[in-house]
Amino acid sequence: MPAEAVMGMSLGLVAIVSLFVVLPWMILHYISKARSNRNLTEDDERMLEDLWRSARTMERRIETLERLIEPENAPVRPRPTHSTRGDIN
Repeated sequence: MPAEAVMGMSLGLVAIVSLFVVLPWMILHYISKARSNRNLTEDDERMLEDLWRSARTMERRIETLERLIEPENAPVRPRPTHSTRGDIN
């Protein structure tokens, strides 16, 4: 068999293996990497919980300041409810 024929066959074999084995493996590998990076780390979860706790504390303080600052004989205006404030409880 001439060297050119062997070279052509081996090139074809490499192309087929690359197309049906290597390429799908790479795609699935990086898809799984992307999915695993979506999760929060323990530090991120702890920081998020601290921020959430701080937001609730700040909301209570703001409500207290609004009650203290509001004049006694001012017309009564409806206070925002939890449903109008968003997710902060």
